[in-house]
Amino acid sequence: MIRKHVQFVASEIYPLGKTGGLADVCAALPAALSRLGTDVRLVMPGYEEALDLAEKPHVSAVLDDVLGFENIRIIAARTPDSGLPVSLIDIPALYRDGGGIYQNADGSDRRNNAVRFAALSQAAVQLAAGRGGTAWRPDIVHCHDWHTGLLPLMLRQQCGQRYPATVFTVHNMSFQGLFPWEEMAALGLPNNETLLEGLEFFGQLSFLKAGLFYSDYLTTVSPTYAREIQTPEYGYGLDGLVKSKVDRLSGILNGIDADLWSPSKSKWLPASYSLRDISGKRHCKSILQGELGLAVDEQAPLIIFIGRLTGQKMADVLRECLPAMLAGEPDRQFALLGQGDLVLEDNFRAIARNFPGRVSVQTSYTEERAHRLHAGGDILIHGSRFEPCGLTQLYAMRFGVIPVVRPVGGLADTVVDATEQAVADGTATGFHFQAPTADAMLSAINRAVMFYRRPLSWRRLQLAAMSCEFNWERSAREYLGLYDRLVPSHGEIETTAPAREIA
Repeated sequence: MIRKHVQFVASEIYPLGKTGGLADVCAALPAALSRLGTDVRLVMPGYEEALDLAEKPHVSAVLDDVLGFENIRIIAARTPDSGLPVSLIDIPALYRDGGGIYQNADGSDRRNNAVRFAALSQAAVQLAAGRGGTAWRPDIVHCHDWHTGLLPLMLRQQCGQRYPATVFTVHNMSFQGLFPWEEMAALGLPNNETLLEGLEFFGQLSFLKAGLFYSDYLTTVSPTYAREIQTPEYGYGLDGLVKSKVDRLSGILNGIDADLWSPSKSKWLPASYSLRDISGKRHCKSILQGELGLAVDEQAPLIIFIGRLTGQKMADVLRECLPAMLAGEPDRQFALLGQGDLVLEDNFRAIARNFPGRVSVQTSYTEERAHRLHAGGDILIHGSRFEPCGLTQLYAMRFGVIPVVRPVGGLADTVVDATEQAVADGTATGFHFQAPTADAMLSAINRAVMFYRRPLSWRRLQLAAMSCEFNWERSAREYLGLYDRLVPSHGEIETTAPAREIA
């Protein structure tokens, strides 16, 4: 069987660049596809961190012109974890000018993000077309989130009817990549009415809309989210466009790297443990309590939050709920690892000062801290106003931490509420609350603590949660089935929609 050639294009890929779950997905999914025989090659910006971490880097091609930038070096390398081939687009003025992936050093959004990510798409198009001396050609270009939204359009413009099939994965509909319409010229796009239908969104240029409109197939990161984005509540003004492509839309649940996120294999834990022998978790908890300045108490329920301090993650609701949660029982503890809204960060620090020995707040994320918090925690709070998939609850269950979630998007697909029936048949893995309010969140946390106080019931929840299989091979096989429908055989491109006439 001839292998599919797939070009993965993303703004961040772990460990070469990461701000959130997008990077984890764009590292683990191609690795799983590669293990199943797919020839996957990654493309991302040449951030300073990426160039420092990439293995065996060398100049593989030089592109003459990328949005007016000349003599652009393509740095071919291997990822340090999976060894997959990656092409880093080396434009120092765009990707190595200080600051983060999307923001300046002072935390403000970069004003040139439109050019930065249009350049990523333009370079990926040239690589796919074999310019710069590259011989490899993709059958499929798999684009991720708004940063690559212009890529399907650019492929059609520059490759004509023989453009590679395109898959566009929406990781979060709320991030749309909106920019002034006047920036079209700087992005190498003609400012005329032929592109209005696919790019214009209330007078602005929408990268996300372009990806939805011009790609051959759409995916989201969970089945429930695929249904939700067809509604006004979760479609953010693009639900009509999504509904028009429902026959070319799939929700494929994300997985996790089961070797990386494993309490028996993690290199950052003071003790390992597993589904069969969970005793090491008690040691991890006592060590963590000491590290965080919490009272070392094996019986105290340690409730954790790991994530961005944003409205999406209901961090404002958690802040409102937290004092009442702690007042409920004097031994309850809370540990937060996350950053975001600066006012919320200060609010949580103030709560920590009011509850010495019971609250820890860390606003500097590292993988090590996340692993240690999962290993020592008991209950995860994962409230979301919307959640395309969610990875934190999957990591938590893997480590025997029981999630408290609002069942939207992927949270509804992955966490089974501890109803009487689910508890009886051994399928319960967490606790649901419906309303996005502090009272509803607190009620669910109280239910979880009640179960925690009953060791045998709690152990059943942990066994069910740790037994769940959310590996990437399942997801990768679904993507392979999709690729096979788009491209029946190597070199025989068959898209689900004909290329449109584009000026």
